[in-house]
Amino acid sequence: MEFKHFIEAQQLTSDLLFSLFKEADSIRANLEQHSSDLKGKILATLFYEPSTRTRLSFETAMLRLGGQVISTENAKEFSSAIKGESMEDTARVVGSYSDFIVIRHHEEGTAKRASEVSRAHIINAGDGKGQHPTQALLDLYTIYRELGKVEGLKIAMVGDLASGRTVRSLCYLLGKFKNNEIIFVSPENLKMRDDIKEYLTKHGVVFKEETSLNEVLKVADIIYMTRIQKERISSEDYERARGQFVINEETLKLVKPEARVMHPLPHVEEISLPVSVEQNDKRIAYFRQSENGVYIRMALLKFMDSTNS
Repeated sequence: MEFKHFIEAQQLTSDLLFSLFKEADSIRANLEQHSSDLKGKILATLFYEPSTRTRLSFETAMLRLGGQVISTENAKEFSSAIKGESMEDTARVVGSYSDFIVIRHHEEGTAKRASEVSRAHIINAGDGKGQHPTQALLDLYTIYRELGKVEGLKIAMVGDLASGRTVRSLCYLLGKFKNNEIIFVSPENLKMRDDIKEYLTKHGVVFKEETSLNEVLKVADIIYMTRIQKERISSEDYERARGQFVINEETLKLVKPEARVMHPLPHVEEISLPVSVEQNDKRIAYFRQSENGVYIRMALLKFMDSTNS
């Protein structure tokens, strides 16, 4: 199967998803056995927006596979972009230095543009309000590990659904499986965009929009919280939306014992729980979710390398 670049979640079939899950589990159980799988390969990270988990987990994944990493932490200021270089030219140059380029950019569609000219594998690590496909991959992997299935679930997506690329990408993956119901809970001014609703309708996925988080917490199997993305919306929209939906010790009491609270992180005011609760309550899954990113990205890098070698 040709998989030169990974730009959008729709590229992942259900069979490929389960294959990657299996490989990630195998890597987790036998980490040392994979320490030279990508020896001699180089991964470049080009991040034009801030990142902690995505950038470092990709770099960790490559290093654990025996490869090497080159990077610029703030490509918007510390690369030739500040001199006016186009993404196409950057991709051509960096692609001649490396085997993989992981790109995060503030403009939607940038990773796709890079993929059209790069001889290295391009991986979209977030493009504006567009997609974040590897986050969706690790999110679905987390649901699979936590609940043992990815079908027949009620998934609540909460917060800034208009700007949040993680929830958009996850919807594309959930649409590949049967009997899932998605409940969108958002401020009136930050609802899920119509293209995702049209996709879900086309693929027979039941969804609805709610305004009461407390009622949704009682029935959801997965509560996927997101922050209000201050950097992508107007100050007026931010002030209208902030603080409307919060998981705290009181609202956590409404969550079913077998349910899980997820978050792509960083979390700010939308989650207000003591560290002791985050560490000890099995329903709080977002730090395990973050850790899963290393293993599933290792599996992805191995797969992309093997299918085009």
